[in-house]
Amino acid sequence: MAFQGATKVWKDGRIIPWADATLHVSSHGLNYGTGVFEGIRCYATDHGPAIFRLDAHVERFFRSAGVYEMDLPYTRAEITDACREVVRANGLGDCYIRPIAYLGSGSLSVFAKDCPVEVAIFAWAWGAYLGAGLHGGSKVLLSKWRKFDSGMMPTWAKACGQYINSALAVREALKQGCDEAILLDQHGNLAEGSGENLFLVKQDKIITNGEDAAILPGITLASVLEIAQDLGLATEVRTMRPEEIFESEEVFFTGTAAEVTPVTELDHKPLSGGQPGAVTLRLQKVFLEAVRGKNAKYAGWLTAV
Repeated sequence: MAFQGATKVWKDGRIIPWADATLHVSSHGLNYGTGVFEGIRCYATDHGPAIFRLDAHVERFFRSAGVYEMDLPYTRAEITDACREVVRANGLGDCYIRPIAYLGSGSLSVFAKDCPVEVAIFAWAWGAYLGAGLHGGSKVLLSKWRKFDSGMMPTWAKACGQYINSALAVREALKQGCDEAILLDQHGNLAEGSGENLFLVKQDKIITNGEDAAILPGITLASVLEIAQDLGLATEVRTMRPEEIFESEEVFFTGTAAEVTPVTELDHKPLSGGQPGAVTLRLQKVFLEAVRGKNAKYAGWLTAV
């Protein structure tokens, strides 16, 4: 992945050149994955760049840090301002913003005594995460790897080390000619993609997992559920069985990176006739209008840069 347009990074309270945003090899976060992060989208609008659901992302950033007992040395307002600052400093429009906090160098004991919390935010120009899948549909593999549950690691936290699970699953999918993976939980129920939440459209209902499932509660997931309800579409939050994928009329992913992406193939078998479904495309249309400031109903979701 090329970090297009990225020349500046906000690190520990100031803007510095991209090349200077380094960490020591003895950093606890590098050695043990002790860090938390967020993925946030910024969109070019008619009124300038605007960040989507910034308040919700910053709140989740702090909640993830709290789960791992990392005291962030900045306030929510300071992180919010820093996200805007890094977009301005790089002169970006459509871009992806990555706030990250990790334990730095000080000790390699597992309990991380004397390791400082370091915080950085960087951004770069980025298009569709699943490429042509955003409009044409993505090809997905049902992974052999299971998603961990909250008794193993806190699934509701967006933590660095936890994504080894996702990396294993998506690499398996890519080796088999697919774009993405779906993981089951330890009970054999549908969990999520490697970096997305999962939706089914079945018998005129839009179905997805709840916060009691082995998933990261997605901000885009919540946004799409709200859009669906505003459109008068029936929604249901419940456990989903894997066989329901082939029983459903439509399947799609949601996520900051994936936005609203149709799933049109599973394990090399077509879904929805191999084409994006009408409900998915309707939700996608409203979502993409909302993030670009084209729908006044959702103007509160955008923070001007």
